[in-house]
Amino acid sequence: MKRLIAILTVALAFSLTACGNTRGNSSATENSNSQSSTNSTSSGSSSAPTSSTNNSSEQGSQSESSTAPDNNDSSNILIAYFTAAENSGVDAVASASYSMVNGEPVGRLRAIANMIQTETGGDLFSIRTSVVYPADISELIDYAAEEQREDVRPELTSHIDDLDKYDTIFVGYPNWWADLPQVMYSFFDEYDFSGKTIIPFNVHNGSRLSGTVNTIKELEPNANVATDAFTINERNVPDAAAEVKEWLGGLEY
Repeated sequence: MKRLIAILTVALAFSLTACGNTRGNSSATENSNSQSSTNSTSSGSSSAPTSSTNNSSEQGSQSESSTAPDNNDSSNILIAYFTAAENSGVDAVASASYSMVNGEPVGRLRAIANMIQTETGGDLFSIRTSVVYPADISELIDYAAEEQREDVRPELTSHIDDLDKYDTIFVGYPNWWADLPQVMYSFFDEYDFSGKTIIPFNVHNGSRLSGTVNTIKELEPNANVATDAFTINERNVPDAAAEVKEWLGGLEY
């Protein structure tokens, strides 16, 4: 009997010990899993996405605040023109080469030059000469023909101060006997427009541009001479603003 009791006592003790070890292992496993989960969460919260989002936001702000270059900077545009009305020694109203624009007498080429300036903001330059051109239209026509026959080069009395600052030169002139006025030959003789863009504009009484654009190309072979030149009949000068604007828009000015 005592022996049986002793055997039961040993068996009970062994059972209690095994149960305790099982609970200890289970608890250790739970602690290990919990710690692993905590470490994983900690690692996720310290990774780079937030910093990356901030950098992306900063880069976006820098991109939006940067200014695109202005391809139509008016400071590099010159509008040079010749009109007999400013070279005749009389008021424009007494000249053979003026039109009434907005109630004011203005040389026709000056009127078109003003319209170009309104759209582009370029600098105006009046081509002046020592020649005093006749105010009477018939006398002016005869004088222009005589200049051509003798192939004269009238002396220029106005000069461009700083040609280097200009990339684009609008050049305006009347059509005299299907050619440039002789003063324009003096103008192209004086200046080298190599590497610059020349955009001709012209006022005529029926002959339009004739061959003047090709003549300019020959006189300035190293310039980029636009073939889409502007030409208008002298009778239509006063109302030319919309047409000038449309032409310039086609040239992206």
